[in-house]
Amino acid sequence: MEHVHLAVEEEDLYSGYNDYNPTFDSEELENDVGFQQAVRISHGRRPPVSTDYSVTSYFARIPLVSSMGRTMTGAVQDGAARPMTAVRAAGYTSSLTRGSTFDPLGQSRGPAAPLEAKNEDTPEEKIKILEKKVNDLIKESCMAQSSGASQLALEKAKEAGRKERTLVRQREHSGNADHINLDLTYSVLLNLANQYANNDMFPEALNSYQVIVKNKMFSNAGRLKVNMANIYVKQKSYPKAIKFYRMALDQISNAHKEMRIKIMQNIGVVFVRMGQYSDAITSFEHIMSESPNIKTGFNLILCYYAIGDRERMKKAFQKLISVPLGVDDEDKYLPSHDDTDSEMVIEAIKNDKLHQMERDLCVDMVKSSHYVELANDLEINKAITYLRQKDFNQAVETLKTFEKKDSRVKSAAATNLSFLYFLEKDYDQADRYADLAMTADRYNPAAIINKANTMFVKQDYEKAGELYKEALRNDSSFTEALYNLGLTYKGLNHLEEALDCFLKLHAILRNSAQVMYQLLLEEPQQAIEWLIQVLSVTHTDPRALAKLGELYDGEGDKSQAFQYYYESFRYFPSNIDVIEWLGAYYIETQFCEKAIQYFERATLIQPTQVKWQLMVASCYRRSGNYQRALETYKDIHRKFPENMECLRFLVRLCTDMGLKEVQEYATKLKKAEKMKEIREQRGKSGREGSARSRREGREGSADSGHSSSSNNNNKRERLSAKMRSLPGSNEPYEASSPKEIDASYVDPLGPQMERPKTGAKKRVEDDDFADEELGDDLLPE
Repeated sequence: MEHVHLAVEEEDLYSGYNDYNPTFDSEELENDVGFQQAVRISHGRRPPVSTDYSVTSYFARIPLVSSMGRTMTGAVQDGAARPMTAVRAAGYTSSLTRGSTFDPLGQSRGPAAPLEAKNEDTPEEKIKILEKKVNDLIKESCMAQSSGASQLALEKAKEAGRKERTLVRQREHSGNADHINLDLTYSVLLNLANQYANNDMFPEALNSYQVIVKNKMFSNAGRLKVNMANIYVKQKSYPKAIKFYRMALDQISNAHKEMRIKIMQNIGVVFVRMGQYSDAITSFEHIMSESPNIKTGFNLILCYYAIGDRERMKKAFQKLISVPLGVDDEDKYLPSHDDTDSEMVIEAIKNDKLHQMERDLCVDMVKSSHYVELANDLEINKAITYLRQKDFNQAVETLKTFEKKDSRVKSAAATNLSFLYFLEKDYDQADRYADLAMTADRYNPAAIINKANTMFVKQDYEKAGELYKEALRNDSSFTEALYNLGLTYKGLNHLEEALDCFLKLHAILRNSAQVMYQLLLEEPQQAIEWLIQVLSVTHTDPRALAKLGELYDGEGDKSQAFQYYYESFRYFPSNIDVIEWLGAYYIETQFCEKAIQYFERATLIQPTQVKWQLMVASCYRRSGNYQRALETYKDIHRKFPENMECLRFLVRLCTDMGLKEVQEYATKLKKAEKMKEIREQRGKSGREGSARSRREGREGSADSGHSSSSNNNNKRERLSAKMRSLPGSNEPYEASSPKEIDASYVDPLGPQMERPKTGAKKRVEDDDFADEELGDDLLPE
């Protein structure tokens, strides 16, 4: 019982649960200054420990311990506080207090401190500044000389020399003598020597050049002996000048050919001034053999004249006129549209006094001499020059002045006039002047060919053939007549005779593509061989390539045909036949996507032909791109609303794709079919009305007893029948009907003469290639 403790009623069973260690009191942490300061900073010393044993002071004296038994990083140990962490976050600062602004870039600190001023008192900086002053003085000297201020240029050059010597002394004083700028020294001395020479201070200039030449540290200084020689020439010390020219020539390698030629030319000129023409001739002859030019050739002629050697003068003159001027005579006065300035100059000198003298002086001098016949040829050549300058009116006027001259000159001028009018397609005038030329000289083959050409154009092949034969009888070497005779036989469908003409011509002109092309009259396999020969001469002719593709296609070789058709398209992508074949080839080989680009190009060439646009839409449809095909058909329908083929495909596509527009397009299709039926009926009734009116007209002429009123009625009926046969004003033509106007297409080879097709079954069809007349050249005979 003594060990039994009885419970007292007043005792609280739950007492002691509200007791706690004041260390863990967090309610007063906001008022604890030491704790708040420790939170705000990660380093520094805690404030001194107070003797106050309140809750906060007790908390401040007890170090914080982690759950692992280790003192936390921010705790104070032995009176020293350590940082909370070893890494400081970017943009934050430990001194941030309440109310301060966020400034991670430190912009509130103000501008940075100015850079430390460069110390210009160091020897290196003084040398750099002085070098810059010397370079500036050299530039100012050169600029002054270019502006004509020679005295100022000399003063600047002297000052640059003084500064440069000061610079050298400074380098030696600072112990940098090994780093002397030799290029700067060379530039100063050379500029000073040049300015002395420009101011006619020749002794000073020679001394300055001599300083440079004698200094072995300057490379290629020997070339300056040319400058020294030039000074001796001005002083008329010719022997010294030749000596220094030759010394400079010895020090210049053969790689500098142009400079050696100029020095040799100077040596020759000095010899001329000394009167030593033989030595001058040696120099000039060497130049004319190495690099001929106009000035040297002229000097060489003068030297030969001085020694009285006429034969060598003639040879030198031949060399002189063979020197290329760099400008063709026919291009000398042609305007250049790329250069406006040169075009203005050419326009200014085109008819000035010098040009008039150049154009007329020779002719006038020859006219007043015993060689009057040459003057006529010169006049004809002047007309040809006008043609080269594309001045046809002046050419015609010049040639018309010969109408009253003697027969030979008149025939030559009339021949050229006939040729000019033939080019301008004025065949009546061409025929007139061809007759005039033949009347003046019946044996002029060029005149006969021009006459035959006018007959050929008028399709009088029999007469043209006779004239071509006559021209060949007068001059059998006239290949133009033989070629045109072959074309005439083709026009008459005499293919064997035509083939014979072209084979004879091929034996004469082995590499003529025109002649070889005409030999395609033979069997297809032989035609292929001839075309391959044509392409060996003209590799990029699109017509020949297309023709070869056509022949291979006819032989069934699709791969070879595709190769040549594709090459033809590459060189001339506007041939509609080639484009159509390539598009059809890709469709046939099931590559409809590749065919689209060709039919789109055909659409650009012939925008009014609906079939190319329909082919584009068909390719989209065949390749499975139904949405793109539908859009293309809709675009075609906007351009050609009455095209029934487009409407049919629109109805089909809308039906397959389940679109609501199917009813709309079906209605339009029925309406278009009905309109076409009405037009056909009107056309049929119109034709019947026309036949009836012709019968009534015959009956009316036989029976004169009809009254005038019945005649008027018949006229009204015939008129109404004709009106019914025409489409209404609101009825558009069908895009695919024959009434549609086709798009214009320009033949790349120009207008060609029409020829009938060949009638032989096994012969290749003729083509429009290279059938121009070869007898249209200007022949002043």
